[in-house]
Amino acid sequence: MSEAKTAPIPPTGITPQPGIAQRLLRLKPYFWRQRSVWMLAIGATLVAALTEPLIPALFQPLLDNGFAENSLPLWSIPLVVIGLFGLRGLAHFVAQYALARVTNDGMEKLRSDLFAKLVRADLSLFNRQSASALSNTVVYEVQIGASQLVSALIGLTRDGFTLLALIGYLMWLNWQLTLVVFTVAPGLSWIMKVLSRRLYGLTKESQKATDDLAYVVEENVLAHRMVRLHGAQAQQMGRFNALGQRLRRLALKSTVASAAMTPLTQIMAAIALSLVLVIALVQSREAGSGTTVGSFVAFITAMLMLIAPIKRLADVANPITRGLAALERGLALMHDAPEESQGQHQTQRSNGALEWQNVSVQFNPDAAPALANIHLSVSPGETVALVGTSGAGKTTLIQLLPRFLNPTSGLVLLDGVPLPLWQLDSLRSQLAMVSQDVVMFNDSLAANVSLGHTPDRDKVQQCLEAANLWSHVQTLPQGMDTDLGHNANQLSGGQRQRLAIARALYKDAPILILDEATSALDNESERLVQDALQKLMQGRTTLIVAHRLSTIEHADRVIVMERGHIVEQGAPAELLARGGAYARLHHRGEWAPELQA
Repeated sequence: MSEAKTAPIPPTGITPQPGIAQRLLRLKPYFWRQRSVWMLAIGATLVAALTEPLIPALFQPLLDNGFAENSLPLWSIPLVVIGLFGLRGLAHFVAQYALARVTNDGMEKLRSDLFAKLVRADLSLFNRQSASALSNTVVYEVQIGASQLVSALIGLTRDGFTLLALIGYLMWLNWQLTLVVFTVAPGLSWIMKVLSRRLYGLTKESQKATDDLAYVVEENVLAHRMVRLHGAQAQQMGRFNALGQRLRRLALKSTVASAAMTPLTQIMAAIALSLVLVIALVQSREAGSGTTVGSFVAFITAMLMLIAPIKRLADVANPITRGLAALERGLALMHDAPEESQGQHQTQRSNGALEWQNVSVQFNPDAAPALANIHLSVSPGETVALVGTSGAGKTTLIQLLPRFLNPTSGLVLLDGVPLPLWQLDSLRSQLAMVSQDVVMFNDSLAANVSLGHTPDRDKVQQCLEAANLWSHVQTLPQGMDTDLGHNANQLSGGQRQRLAIARALYKDAPILILDEATSALDNESERLVQDALQKLMQGRTTLIVAHRLSTIEHADRVIVMERGHIVEQGAPAELLARGGAYARLHHRGEWAPELQA
């Protein structure tokens, strides 16, 4: 059955939020938790930055006292040089380690919170965003964004401190010349602001283009048989290539914006440096200026050392912009993924009394309702079969029980309590479901059977035996501890279906839902499983959705549905004798193989 399914909607973009400082504050709970590590990183960075002006400062006494006057002690040169670079190396090591701590701790916290949001999010999220977009946000965007942003911020701190230290040293040497440096500040600021804004917009567009491209890949992986059946490979390649070319154009535009920042800022720096050199030479020719060879070389060296941090500061806008944009996708997901609504009612084990009161479900206002004014009561321990053609509303009806869907109008009750008043964990613990769409995890077979609980090996074995799968499990390399791989691809379709039945047996819930549960079983396996299911159904409320007579012939009551309405109900033999809708399903050959058997 597929009437309750909704196709995923291709990913959409996220509206940019202005104000870098304000956006950075939103990340504070994740990357500001370890203040001591931040202080260590900044302190080590400051120490490394302060050693920068000491390098040109060595030239003045070396040239004036060492070469000109030969008065500099030789032993002091290696002592000072080795000590200086040893201190720089230690400071860089500490800063790098602290940076890694901050990045990985913040990334782990944000990623953990995102996944916790994801597994508890309202189910409408999975209709708004594709699986590829969600996984890309949680796994890759957080990692890339955290690494780029924290590294860029530490780099900004390091180069900012270095710039200040060098400028301070230059002011001490010659404040008139140093003031020339500040003439380029307004131009640098304007260039960085314009190009940063351009980069931010391109990054957002690139994120959406990447999601669209991943969505096409996801579609073609999931529908690979259909694509081949219809010979649609060329069409799908056209879609993929068009999106790939769009992503390429955006990447090139981002490169232009990023690459333009460096030469433009270097040109501004070169203008200032040229002016400084000219003025310094003019001053040196004036009598009594006090300028020595050592001080001139120290000044020029410090000026040249300004280029490297200025260049890095010019480039820092790119990783900050990209990192912020990536992390903001995670924050947007946190905001756009409210948890499922629930009440406070809970119980250890319900009686299993179910009731649908005037329930309607409408997916599309312009289409016929999936369910229309359904009135139905199921007593505790009763076995009820839902039958009807595809699209009749059978799966939609049972999807309301675990609140995978909510009714457009009306109420669904369990033990007389409306489902919205139930605590979700308590409500869903009352239900065990086996559907035609079997989902298994890349974990051990035992963990898949006992999903949500620590495996009880004896109980797992009993359930596998009841589902007619234990003999096969014994042939696996590690038995029930064998990893199943992607969606249990080691097992056949029938084996995967029986493994899902074993999972339902293990849960031992008071309400059992079988949605085409034996659809993939051969006749011999089905007979064995039906015996196990008959034992499991005793004393439990059971809802069965099936097209096969053998799965419903022992039902206490059959509900016949057509186009979202209940058109007939009663005992199977009684309905067959009436010659109504139930009998017509037989005559159309719905269960012909079983009738012949």
